[in-house]
Amino acid sequence: MAKSLVVVESPAKAKTIQKYLGKGYTVRASMGHVRDLPKSKLGVDIENGFQPTYENLRGRGATLKQLRSAAKNADAVYLAPDPDREGEAIAWHVAEALKLPRKKLFRVTFNEITKRAVRKAFESPGKIDMAKVNAQQARRILDRIVGYQLSPLLWKKVAKGLSAGRVQSVAVRLIVEREKEIGAFVPEEYWKITVSLIPADGGDDAVPFKAELAEWKGEKFRPSKGDEAKAIADALRTADYVVDAVEKKQQKESPKPPFSTSLLQQAASSRLHYSTKRTMRIAQQLYEGIELGDEGSVGLITYMRTDSFRVAGEAVTECRDFVAQELGQNYLHPKERVFRSRKGAQEAHEAIRPTSVAHTPDQVRPFLSDDQFKLYDLIWRRFVATQVGDATYDATHISIRAACGERGRTADGRFKVRGRVCTFDGYTKIWPVGDDKNQQDLPPLETGQTLNLLELNPSQHFTEPPRRYTEAGLVRTLEREGIGRPSTYAAIISTIQDRGYVRQAKRAFYATDLGILVTDLLLHSFPQIMDVQFTSGMEEKLDKIEEEDTDWVAVLDQFYKLFKADLDKADKEMKSAGGATVEGETCPECGKPMLERWSKYGRFLGCSGYPDCKYIKPDDDGDGDADAAVDVICNKCGKPMAVKVSRWGKFLGCTGYPACKNTLKIGPDGKPLPPPEPTDEVCEKCGAQMLIRTTARGRFLACSAFPKCRNKKALPTGVQCPRDGCDGELIYRRGRGRKKGFYACTKYPDCDYTANELPKPEPPADG
Repeated sequence: MAKSLVVVESPAKAKTIQKYLGKGYTVRASMGHVRDLPKSKLGVDIENGFQPTYENLRGRGATLKQLRSAAKNADAVYLAPDPDREGEAIAWHVAEALKLPRKKLFRVTFNEITKRAVRKAFESPGKIDMAKVNAQQARRILDRIVGYQLSPLLWKKVAKGLSAGRVQSVAVRLIVEREKEIGAFVPEEYWKITVSLIPADGGDDAVPFKAELAEWKGEKFRPSKGDEAKAIADALRTADYVVDAVEKKQQKESPKPPFSTSLLQQAASSRLHYSTKRTMRIAQQLYEGIELGDEGSVGLITYMRTDSFRVAGEAVTECRDFVAQELGQNYLHPKERVFRSRKGAQEAHEAIRPTSVAHTPDQVRPFLSDDQFKLYDLIWRRFVATQVGDATYDATHISIRAACGERGRTADGRFKVRGRVCTFDGYTKIWPVGDDKNQQDLPPLETGQTLNLLELNPSQHFTEPPRRYTEAGLVRTLEREGIGRPSTYAAIISTIQDRGYVRQAKRAFYATDLGILVTDLLLHSFPQIMDVQFTSGMEEKLDKIEEEDTDWVAVLDQFYKLFKADLDKADKEMKSAGGATVEGETCPECGKPMLERWSKYGRFLGCSGYPDCKYIKPDDDGDGDADAAVDVICNKCGKPMAVKVSRWGKFLGCTGYPACKNTLKIGPDGKPLPPPEPTDEVCEKCGAQMLIRTTARGRFLACSAFPKCRNKKALPTGVQCPRDGCDGELIYRRGRGRKKGFYACTKYPDCDYTANELPKPEPPADG
């Protein structure tokens, strides 16, 4: 029987596809890319058409040897990495590394890893799409040129170890500019007047409601002085309140489209507080396959890197049948909903959706981790909601006039109030939406109806600065501005934090001093590369390479001419950072003046006598290493400890640095975490002693032989589960995506008891 080799990226994907193809096929994983540009040098021959030099990746030798052996004995080799540029490049690199003859080489792609989709793909295999490969090569070479030629300039002008990127530097610019807007913001005072009113003839059952003053004497109300607002409030206390107009209308609200990559990242960030990197990692697991008991490994979602809203016809039909059967015919939208993708979207791909709506979140819950379940639930609900009917509301807009002074005078004040009542929940039954804080339930009101004043409240407010970017907000802006592509957002956001140019606190991005410095230098010397429109234009050119509308070498040549001119000029004209004498600061070891210096961790002070004197200290005015005194003494030298900040977060460092380099981990309360506690338990994997370790996320048992043995498990409490009929024990779990850990029953999923605290013991029977 003829034998075929199938090459995919990951073992999980290989396992799922092997099950669908069965005998006659051997499925192997390449473990991602097998070749790349060399790390030690540029690896691009700029003078000869930007020809790249690829090398086999370190650690892929055994994998390539196995693939060569399997390919040698195969009649046909099917390359089946993901259906995008990166996947096409992996397929091409595998073919080149194995030196496979073209006659037995085939390319297969599928949008979902299901039996039907996989077998259909193998019925009509194609060839490697070199246009996609060239688009990926062009992006890789562009990024390599910028990174390998711009980074040494930063080492020379700022500090060693710094790096710059073609797209990442523009993303940092967005955060830096927002940081400057916030710093320059001057709040302005304004006042609001809110009243609580009730129908005069409503009796005991009358329902009070609130209204806000919108106009005063025919002009928009927004005073900036308290005296003015209080004078108006005093006049309104004795005013007559009458309903001036009542407008009622029905509102309809339609569901949003199914997820694209960027929309999934935004929703996961807003609703689940997942980082983009975490979201894409979990989505990859759901796509490649999850073990569902007797069903075996099943791909639960379609390909998760897409900018399209297109959905296959059979998937829409299945979804509509599910809605009609499970929710009722009255919930089914009259027609199939079709959503238009944005301009330039790859319509060959589908939106992110469940491969089968029959795999409901509740059905697959026992087979998923908490993270997987939450993300799958989000994707499943978003897709099913697209074929559910609109939510409908009865909306009421009311205008109320307030006549001050003599009765019958023209209204001096006019209040506005809005109310909305849901009459049919529609798609929100599947995809819940938050309550609108600006809406309220209103009593039945009619024009001319008299109202009584219950309460009047003038309140002071101040305008607020622009909001900092969250991950969801940054992804939204990157997509709107055309910076990068949705498949690269996770890498961009991760990289700019790893480089120390931005930091994240309370889910918001802050530009560091180092990020601001580097951005300002690059903006001055490389205005085109740092320009948002220029970066967006490069993405469009990469798209045209894939569409075979332009030559990839020509795109690189045009870019490099502009970049090289700026690079040569910056090498001569860019000012070096640091070196300025710090007033009032002298070296405590040699007495010489201290100078401002920079490293990849931020700003610090260094002795001007370097290298004879190597004394350094943190810069108290910097954001990355600012000291914050704590009542903790170093257990090694006896000096006070201080809070430090690195790219990995806060920690305690000895103030005797660099003579004493002792550090301690700290928890969210700023106090040092306790050292590991010995236990009588023995590691079942290696026989070493188990320790109770404490991190910022909680306590757990871990092997003392770490890192040789990485065994760890939840910490038992000795407390029996309080649920009736359950003989399980409560254990402490660290809790994925939660700020604190929690206690759960060892009998899960048969018993799903959880609690934030251990239950209190019952008092003795004798009291």
